[in-house]
Amino acid sequence: MQACSPDMVSVIITGVSGGSIGNELIKALRLAEASYHIIGVDMNPASLGLYQADESCIVPLALDPEYVDVLLELCEKKNARVLIPGSEPEMKIISANRQLFTEANILTLINSAYVINLCTDKWKTINFLTENGFNSPKSVLLKNEDDCTKIEKMPVVIKPSTGSGGSNLVFIAQDIEESRFFARYILKAGMLPIAQEYLGAFDEEYTVGVLTTLDGELVSSLAVHRRIMSGLSNRMKINGRVGKYAGKTLAISSGISQGAIEDLPEIRSECERLAAALGSKGPLNIQLRVADGKVYIFEINPRFSGTTAFRALAGCNEPDILIRHHLFDDSFRPVSYEYGEVVRGLVERFIPPEELSNHVYLCKKRSES
Repeated sequence: MQACSPDMVSVIITGVSGGSIGNELIKALRLAEASYHIIGVDMNPASLGLYQADESCIVPLALDPEYVDVLLELCEKKNARVLIPGSEPEMKIISANRQLFTEANILTLINSAYVINLCTDKWKTINFLTENGFNSPKSVLLKNEDDCTKIEKMPVVIKPSTGSGGSNLVFIAQDIEESRFFARYILKAGMLPIAQEYLGAFDEEYTVGVLTTLDGELVSSLAVHRRIMSGLSNRMKINGRVGKYAGKTLAISSGISQGAIEDLPEIRSECERLAAALGSKGPLNIQLRVADGKVYIFEINPRFSGTTAFRALAGCNEPDILIRHHLFDDSFRPVSYEYGEVVRGLVERFIPPEELSNHVYLCKKRSES
């Protein structure tokens, strides 16, 4: 690739709705010293990120047969050098068609196909963790509601084995009747549920980002001690009734993280070890709890995180680091970031009708041509 300045680079970020990873990526690149030209794309014209980008386009759903062609056309039209997916469905489609983007001289900031396929399936993830010596919650794949009898200890977290981004369809069950109900509910929604032993206290949950180059070289790791009891960050909270959790609060994060960036070398080193075992190449985000002094990993997201802008605020700007390294041969230095608390809130923006209808509808233009 021809060397140039980041100020000359157009970056396409997909899936830029208000609470999305795409929106976090826009915020992170806005914090970079360089001034990137950001093109935000989404399927919904009311997505907040469309109004925070320098340009905006409406594209089809990721599963639409035209989706990849539309992105390739947009990259060519805007002379975009970088493409970053802001949602899991788009990440999977771009990963499956990565060679097309590579041939078009477009840098895709995604992990390897192997890591994406493994880590977007929670059952495969748990098996990998077990086989490679990492602590993880005892888990059962629920092919039908009768498989709930295989659950050894309550309470459990029941969720889809794939496609539960943003803690969608994630529940806590404390007895066999509840586990059957939630398993049946998820099965009726067309997904295969997994039951995981509920471990640790709600105030011992962490999200850890481990960044490697697209060649697999470790760049940084950063741990956020999650605060999951606020309204914005909480998916559900109930009173515990069984075992050692009786009388205690059980809680699940909404996926909208906030909390403290802390120096946690034991947690970070375990996550770095996991990234190495996976052969991670690119962004990786690991969810875990600490129970009885041990790290238990319960989920791995093979992508940029909802805390990407957090990390940039603290001095670890992951998308900027990868762009500089892979486009401009900028040898990354040891990443030094600050420790402290990061809090979040809602942002409102009024959009007049003429601005709402002012986007470029690439999917519409293609279908009419």
